[in-house]
Amino acid sequence: MADVIHADAAGLEKILQMGKVVLCDFWATWCGPCRMLAPVIEQLAEEYDGRVIVVKVDVDQNQELAAQYNVMSIPTVFLFKDGKVADHKVGAFPIADYRKMIDAVL
Repeated sequence: MADVIHADAAGLEKILQMGKVVLCDFWATWCGPCRMLAPVIEQLAEEYDGRVIVVKVDVDQNQELAAQYNVMSIPTVFLFKDGKVADHKVGAFPIADYRKMIDAVL
């Protein structure tokens, strides 16, 4: 079973330095759409296990990191390739939209 990594700024930085494809969900516990998206993020972690690192960042605990990436509303999902932002989506979308985003960089 693929794990979703809960990261802070230092953890995300370390993960991005690995040069892999990273899907990062900026979320909060009080956010309804974030809770709706959570099973989608977990399913993507499972489907892309070994090819994509899936990370969740709690914006309440990591406000500076959220500000660094200009996260103004949540959920915001970033896709990184080689440590750089390749794509992002603001809001909760169907899983097919995230698959398309990921497949475009794999």
